[in-house]
Amino acid sequence: MAHLSDAQHAAIADLIPELDRVAVDAMADWRVPGAAIVVVQDGKIALKKAYGQRDVEANLPVTAATQFVMCSITKSFTATAMALLHNEGRLDWTKPVRDYLPDFRLHDPVATERVTIRDLLSHQSGLPRHDWVHLPGDRAPAELLGVMRYLEPSLDIRSAYQYNNLCYNVAGLLIERFSGQSYEAFIRARLTDKLGMTVGFTLDDLESSADAARPYMMHEDTRLPAIRLPIRTMAAGAINTSVADLANWMRLHLGKGVFNGERLAPAALIDALHAPRVHYTEPRSAEFGEAHYGLGFRCQSYRGDRLVYHGGGWPGWGTLMTLLPDFDIGVAVLTNRSPSEVTTALTWHVIDRLRGREPIDWRERGRKRREQALAQMQADKSAREKVRHANTRSAHDLAAYAGDYEHPAYGLMSIKEQSGELHWSWRGMFAAMSHRHYETFELPEVPDRLLPDRLAITFLTDREGNIVSLSAPLEPMVRDIVFVRLAAGDCTNVTFRQRCIGNFKSGATMHLATLDTEGHLVLKPDNQPPYHLAPQQGRRFRILELEGFVVEFRGEGTIDEVIFHQPNGTFIAQRVED
Repeated sequence: MAHLSDAQHAAIADLIPELDRVAVDAMADWRVPGAAIVVVQDGKIALKKAYGQRDVEANLPVTAATQFVMCSITKSFTATAMALLHNEGRLDWTKPVRDYLPDFRLHDPVATERVTIRDLLSHQSGLPRHDWVHLPGDRAPAELLGVMRYLEPSLDIRSAYQYNNLCYNVAGLLIERFSGQSYEAFIRARLTDKLGMTVGFTLDDLESSADAARPYMMHEDTRLPAIRLPIRTMAAGAINTSVADLANWMRLHLGKGVFNGERLAPAALIDALHAPRVHYTEPRSAEFGEAHYGLGFRCQSYRGDRLVYHGGGWPGWGTLMTLLPDFDIGVAVLTNRSPSEVTTALTWHVIDRLRGREPIDWRERGRKRREQALAQMQADKSAREKVRHANTRSAHDLAAYAGDYEHPAYGLMSIKEQSGELHWSWRGMFAAMSHRHYETFELPEVPDRLLPDRLAITFLTDREGNIVSLSAPLEPMVRDIVFVRLAAGDCTNVTFRQRCIGNFKSGATMHLATLDTEGHLVLKPDNQPPYHLAPQQGRRFRILELEGFVVEFRGEGTIDEVIFHQPNGTFIAQRVED
């Protein structure tokens, strides 16, 4: 391992003026209010710098002790904690998750039995992100585990890298189960307390700090205070700390598990965490090599130097931690704005200088990309309008769409008709809907609160034109997520169902309608088994035993006929006296 010379110490001091210029210029380009950077080399903190404001409205400056949410840098802590449990024989990360967590289920039963702990940590479960399952912040980690069985995979396990925060949530639950402590308590006791780090795990922890950053986000080219959005997948991204404390985390990993002379983890485990395991992207510029993911760390090369790193992003936060293990260099940049290229511009500039190279003008490259991105936003808006089918109308009166629609993982969406327009609500979010075309409506773009902006919602009907579900592209790597309309109307009323009891005749076949002990309708045709009816909508019932078969009871005072909506046609049966 290379060591820092006196000349290199002097070089660090010399680079501060130009680093200051790069920071100020890049932060202005990207509207980043505050940033903090720390550089570690030769086992020591070589540089700490703070720029801008941690709170714009209160005009409070960033310091090296300012607390930021680290976002997905948290994954390196989770993977390291799992490595400790593996090393102690409390679990084997090469074994299937189900061996240790019987409640773990995926949509694919084969994947359920085969996904290992290392698959979780290297993003090879076969699941795409499905972020809207956890993003609203209304579910506890254990609840998120329970709904994973209903999420459609996009690939087979271990066939490719697919980033997934829900899988790291499972890793956090495993840590709790096998340590006998909460995730927070284990991380503190085994890692951060030993490193002398001040950390928090929730927004409440952050906001109670006397030196907490306030988050900001962008709406196109306008900076706004960020929404307050808790990270419920705690083990995937919730830890908050300062650059001064994060330096000790980098010292531990650059020291191969040794901190201040004490070994906290075997060197072999640190190497295992840093080793590339799955390829995930081609380099976007010639200075970088192929990118791989390890266990809680990304792996790549920059201008021939091996990098081990992880970044993070969340509304209001953008972070990057980068290690050069072969040269004992670590750089971390934390900002209080949603992800921008400030973190990379500062990191690559410092690394270039410490490695004795002429820095690349990453700030200028980033500025051009930002201009292109802003222009692309406007082009995309125009494209969305061009593909809209103008002058169309919905097939139903607006009141017909009103109802509750449910998906077992994504939860309950409600649609209401008020004052001539549809209103949408879902897990604490809400908005008025506008008609896009035909049976598709869309949500607005709302900059100041959480919303799946411009989400297209399409209503689906059965053969008879009844609205039975809605679909929305909440996870782009799989088919649209389908929310099934919940039963409503007379069919849910036991008094109405009692009125349906009796004999109904269709041709030579008699159908006897009765109620079972729980008050549900049962229909028994001659010479056929009994069929159980589940409420659907209005006066319609699904036949549970026959997919696609619906029974509808009709009549005013007396229910005098039954309509059978079947794949092979529509048939009627009339009431007959007992």
